[in-house]
Amino acid sequence: MAKGKAKTVFVCNECGYESPKWMGQCICGAWNSFFEQKVASGEAEDRRSRTRASAGDGAGGAAGKKNRPARLPDIVSGERSRLDTGIGELNRVLGGGIVKGSLILISGEPGIGKSTIILQMAANIAQSYGKVLYVSGEESEEQIKLRAERICRNGGEGGIFVLSETNMENVEAAVDEVQPSLLIIDSIQTMYTEDLDSAPGSVSQVRACGNELMRLGKVTGIPIFIVAHVTKSGDLAGPKIVEHLVDCVLSFTGERNHDLRILRAYKNRFGTTSEIGAFEMAEEGLRPIENLSMTFMDGFSGASEGSVIAAVYEGTRPLLIEIQALTAPANIGFARRTSVGVENTRLSMILAVLERKAGVSLMNQDVYVNVVGGLRPEGTSIDLAVAMAIYSSFKGKAIPPDVLALGEIGLTGELRPIQNADKIVKEAARMGIKKVILPKRNAEKLAKESGTDLQLAGVANIAEALKVLALR
Repeated sequence: MAKGKAKTVFVCNECGYESPKWMGQCICGAWNSFFEQKVASGEAEDRRSRTRASAGDGAGGAAGKKNRPARLPDIVSGERSRLDTGIGELNRVLGGGIVKGSLILISGEPGIGKSTIILQMAANIAQSYGKVLYVSGEESEEQIKLRAERICRNGGEGGIFVLSETNMENVEAAVDEVQPSLLIIDSIQTMYTEDLDSAPGSVSQVRACGNELMRLGKVTGIPIFIVAHVTKSGDLAGPKIVEHLVDCVLSFTGERNHDLRILRAYKNRFGTTSEIGAFEMAEEGLRPIENLSMTFMDGFSGASEGSVIAAVYEGTRPLLIEIQALTAPANIGFARRTSVGVENTRLSMILAVLERKAGVSLMNQDVYVNVVGGLRPEGTSIDLAVAMAIYSSFKGKAIPPDVLALGEIGLTGELRPIQNADKIVKEAARMGIKKVILPKRNAEKLAKESGTDLQLAGVANIAEALKVLALR
């Protein structure tokens, strides 16, 4: 295709607004967000025309025809067909499988296992649904083959077509030739389009390639898995608009010196974002973990100062975790407050409540809190467990190993009820817990509904919780 005369436009990195000249502030309110982008005018217009036409096709109208508004009740809906990835934990996070024509973005630290889980998924889909096209801009075909020989055991690797390519135009040609049931791009930061003169990985290239992949997926109905890099802070690299384009954003986290890997969805147009998937890194690849509570409690040593069992509800399953805390006299300056798995603002609030409502002076104490296993709970159900672990360490009194603490702490010291307490109590009984300390309203409701053998200790505030454990 012959290129037209190149023209220069300025594109906002935040919202994608294009301006013929540089602007200090964009219409979206962002400052200094414009970057220069050179576009071949003929190709750019042709690309925009194709995108508009394909968007018309995807909405149900033919290209060139004007779509008409439709009443919401008149729109025919149905269950979207999904592809089974063959990995239960991945299906759980996606909401039941991969929706056809969807774009899924997965990110994570280098070496965390992104390419591994994608290759395992590709082998399963190739065996069940047909050909899979794996486009890699970071590895050669030989490197991918070596990994496939190690982790693929079901024979599905025979349906995987591997292409080591970074040019988007060549990728589209390969899709037309192979007609795959799934397209994998590893990674979008290595891709470039000939329409732009900038280097691969630049903001303009990532944005343009993301738009091309969205058009390709929506027009052909092929689901596309896109691997993305992360920055030093752990955020997705590249323009924010890519996250808006895709249908699902997955994050793969874990410590490289530990086997546990957690997969979480931060955006999902076809399912919930509250589910997590758990995997164990092994020699043959990633193995799903079904009993996650047992994994988190595997190293629990029993009764010790500053250690208490808590519980969270992630998606559709309750998880038991261990909260550890340590207090030590501060040497100089201000006392340190360090936490892993608990937000620092939440920890500061719990410490303030302990001081005012439980009479614990921690002004000259360094406080360290850790959620064992690397999980970062998003709810507030572990507030009471954090407070009790800190108090236990400060007073030097151990908490019995068969006690679970559950509840949200308010600023007045009261314990507020939590959701899904009944499911958490059932999981606690299965894991051998004998006593559960929880908000009084939750305890009263559970006493009426269930006939559990657990001892439910309903408390109204944090002071009562400490008395129940005889820590005061």
